[in-house]
Amino acid sequence: MIRHLFAFRDTFATILADDPAHISAASEAMISARQDVERCIAGDPFFRVTFEPYDPGAFGKTVARMVRAADRADVGPMAAVAGAIAWAGVEAMQNTGAVFGVIDNGGDIALISDREVTIGIHAGAASISDRYAFVLPPQPRVLGIATSSATVGPSISLGVADAVTVFSHDVAGADAWASSICNRVRIDYQEFLADLSGTDVQGVMAVIGETIIRWGDLPRIVPAGVDTSRITAGIAVPP
Repeated sequence: MIRHLFAFRDTFATILADDPAHISAASEAMISARQDVERCIAGDPFFRVTFEPYDPGAFGKTVARMVRAADRADVGPMAAVAGAIAWAGVEAMQNTGAVFGVIDNGGDIALISDREVTIGIHAGAASISDRYAFVLPPQPRVLGIATSSATVGPSISLGVADAVTVFSHDVAGADAWASSICNRVRIDYQEFLADLSGTDVQGVMAVIGETIIRWGDLPRIVPAGVDTSRITAGIAVPP
């Protein structure tokens, strides 16, 4: 397995693949997706700063995915940018014949896999952090695993959760919903559950100190030692 660190503008990601050609395909697609977002921001700077759903018009597939995800999760479209860019990269890998590919874009993951993949749980000072992991079965269809935190990393959050992880085949949607739920997880952390019915969200796990909330269909969780030196940001993918 090849592990490649990718950086372009504000995008910093880890790419896992079996073939250098798949790394190249992912890199080119993520650069293109990032450029589409930058063109949108240049044409409509409000797109970058709003915390509410907003449609700037036609700026390509990645921006359209961000807009749709933000509208459904009731957040600004930039809340979905990392997931949308990772999604573009994994789709490009799949289009070049990959059956295994993982992109961790700052804690927002897109993947396809012909094998089990173990994804470590990183949740700041919570006791579960870096001691447990999700075990995903093979995923022939692109899956998103996005994590948002009010206590880890530089992202703005209005909530109190150490980590909110969302699973969805809509990778931009997973990213947007992770942000949305993390914003709303305060004292009454059950308030967001009703909003998830009828969405593309498969499952959610929220960690708030020693409290763990589970909703929907989550992968198996097992004890695991997470190598924090390999965390791109927010979530780790051990070998």
